[in-house]
Amino acid sequence: MEESIDLHKINGKLKVKNSQRKGVLVSWMVALVGAVLALLTFTDGSPLYRAHAVTLISIFIALGGFIVALILGSRAKKMKTLISGENVVASWLLTSQEKRAYVDLLFQHEKEKNKAILWITTTLIVVVFGIFIIVIEEGRGVMLLVMIALIGIIAAFALGMPAFYRNKNLKGDGVVLIGRKFAYVNGFFHNWDFPLSGIQKVKAIEDPFHGLYIRYYYYDRTLKNTEELHIPASPDMDVKKIVSLLK
Repeated sequence: MEESIDLHKINGKLKVKNSQRKGVLVSWMVALVGAVLALLTFTDGSPLYRAHAVTLISIFIALGGFIVALILGSRAKKMKTLISGENVVASWLLTSQEKRAYVDLLFQHEKEKNKAILWITTTLIVVVFGIFIIVIEEGRGVMLLVMIALIGIIAAFALGMPAFYRNKNLKGDGVVLIGRKFAYVNGFFHNWDFPLSGIQKVKAIEDPFHGLYIRYYYYDRTLKNTEELHIPASPDMDVKKIVSLLK
């Protein structure tokens, strides 16, 4: 946290990987495939020649891959400044106990959130399908089976994904890099530097563990959204100093 500390050297020892680069490469590959398919629909002798439906879909895929590549490329550049130490306020490595406490907290939060979404979604499905089953005489059995299958699929995702992400987070690198506008926590990159975004609240916490709390906000097509980060730290770390630097 002091200017004399070589954060680039420290982060080099932490062996932090730029997790955004892989997504950039995949997005460019998807964009290239879409462009090639679109080109084939205009090439005489190609099996896709004049397949206009394929043309539209391919153009959509190419544009989508291009846009995602630009977004992830921007995130990769931002994360690079964290790894280099250029925009780092503080960095540390979670112990196995701290990482487990962090992962367990995420798991419980996602589990409760998904349960609420599952109940709301299930209620809507039952109401919508129930109306059709009551009104329409033919195909009631099929509609009932579709309703049950749909609820089962949604329930599997809602209840299974938190456990999936828990296992994935337990395999994280445990590295924490805190910047003024970015943060990297156990393999996941967060940023609040784009328009209509920023830190809403930051404070030192002692519950459920000693550490740093950051709540940041951003706007998208669903209007205002917030994300909360509860980041463990060692008991002897002066988290309040980090808070003062972020405010």
